[in-house]
Amino acid sequence: MAHDRLRSDSMTPRISASQWRAAWSLFPYVWRYKGRVLAAFGLLLGAKVANVSVPLVLKEIVDRLSEPGVALAVPLALVALYGLLRFGNTAFTELRDGIFARVLQRAMRGVIHDVFQKLHAQSLRFHLERHTGGLAVDIERGARSIRFLINFTLFNIGPTLLEILMVAGVLFVKYDPWFGAVTLATLAVYIAFTVMITNWRLQYRRAMNETDAAANARAVDSLLNYETVKYFNNEAYEAERLRLDLERAEHASVKSEVSLAWLNAGQAFIIAVGVTAMMALATRGVVDGHMTIGDLVLVNAYLIQLFVPLNFLGTVYREIRNALTDMEKLFGLLDRPPEIVDAPDARELAVRAGEVRFEHVGFAYDTRRAILEDVDFVIPPGHKVAVVGASGAGKSTLARLLFRFFDVDTGRILIDGQDIRAVTQASLRRHIGMVPQDTVLFNDTLYHNIAYGRPQAPRAEVLEAARAAHLDAFIASLPDGYDTRVGERGLKLSGGEKQRVAIARAMLKNPPIMVFDEATSSLDSTTERAIGAELARISKNRTTLVIAHRLSTVVDADEILVMDGGRIVERGTHAALLALDGRYAAMWRLQLRQEKDQAG
Repeated sequence: MAHDRLRSDSMTPRISASQWRAAWSLFPYVWRYKGRVLAAFGLLLGAKVANVSVPLVLKEIVDRLSEPGVALAVPLALVALYGLLRFGNTAFTELRDGIFARVLQRAMRGVIHDVFQKLHAQSLRFHLERHTGGLAVDIERGARSIRFLINFTLFNIGPTLLEILMVAGVLFVKYDPWFGAVTLATLAVYIAFTVMITNWRLQYRRAMNETDAAANARAVDSLLNYETVKYFNNEAYEAERLRLDLERAEHASVKSEVSLAWLNAGQAFIIAVGVTAMMALATRGVVDGHMTIGDLVLVNAYLIQLFVPLNFLGTVYREIRNALTDMEKLFGLLDRPPEIVDAPDARELAVRAGEVRFEHVGFAYDTRRAILEDVDFVIPPGHKVAVVGASGAGKSTLARLLFRFFDVDTGRILIDGQDIRAVTQASLRRHIGMVPQDTVLFNDTLYHNIAYGRPQAPRAEVLEAARAAHLDAFIASLPDGYDTRVGERGLKLSGGEKQRVAIARAMLKNPPIMVFDEATSSLDSTTERAIGAELARISKNRTTLVIAHRLSTVVDADEILVMDGGRIVERGTHAALLALDGRYAAMWRLQLRQEKDQAG
């Protein structure tokens, strides 16, 4: 079924609308440097004029040398002109490339920069559903295709066609019109054949790209989950899955190469027929006396000059089709609107006291299953509110909605009376600090990961944040100290060490609103008590939302919300909830029993 869909999509005889949009989208990036572009085109035109003039001078040299008693000075002057034109063609071309190099690099840089920004602007839903490996391949291929498309479209296809038309014009004017007719007929047949076969074989190129991207995504996903693979002794299983993906990629690649061989053979046959016809006309002209030996040399030179780039033109067209195919996904990322966007009249969030209010909030990741229903509570300025409940009760979703990773389906969320959908996302997130349950670190130094909370912070403040998170002693024990690299996703650190890094960078950010999502879940009891005191200190005079599994960490909360099935089923202080002897009291007794069992 998938194969049938791929075949029908890729047999389209014309470049698709999305491919045209992708190509046109490059224009603004190039035209920013129109001075250099126009200068490059001027040099290109000079190079083509010089190149077309070379056979004309060569004809004059041969004809002058064929004349009896010709003075040596005349052929030598023509030879000097011949050499000058040859050099001019090369010099103009190299100057053009030198002037245009900066345009090409800056255009590529601009596109990749915009795609990177667009990816960060996408919603959390997009990133939860994407495959990192496949996305990386799409970006890398798209960047390579941009370079090819800009360079060869501007400086190969158009100029080559211009040169062919100039040569055909010379042949029409100076010789039998049949020379020009054969030239244009060969060109027309060659282009028609190339377009038709290239469109036909595009299905194999797309299949090759898709299977290659799938294999890369599989490999990256497996390596990112290296520890899981080891835990379950599934190295052979992962290798077998990758082998099947690579077999599919190999099959598609072989089909692509075989179809390319047929295309090359057909192009060579068309060129051979055109060259033979042109030389037959020239030979007959010399025999009949209508043409000189110099004319024969000129026609031969034009044939070489025309059909070598014509053969290259076919290759360029194939590669442009491939490049456009590769660029579709890249520019699709640019065209994809983010799920969460600022309102047209969005203003900066003004935090005065820091009150957070959830008003009758309802939300679902999928419309078929509600996550939150009629959630209503207030965190007064400087107060701490804790949310507890079983896994899947919707606790972490509250933090995601507060950060506006998703928009609520019903109700609203207010900060100091301002609906968070009416303020800019940047200003909203600037005023909220987060210590997540699952801390993911950059593959960089410890210092970089701590300083990420406020990259412009002085070093002294970064070190103070590390000390407050009880990281300083651990870092001092490392040979490279703060310059220790933490590995991919922080895999060189334990869960507790990663969580302390997260706490340190939240402390460094120093926002008026704090969110702790199981902030001490990976810490031992001793470290948890020490850091708990620090968390209590930084929570003081800040509006704090604590999402907790260990009830012992929230006994000091001003209010505890007990959630079940996306609803708040109980609320009150620790003492009040114990006195109520409901769900919270049952959870408290269960955890006390577990702690006693562990201690025993």
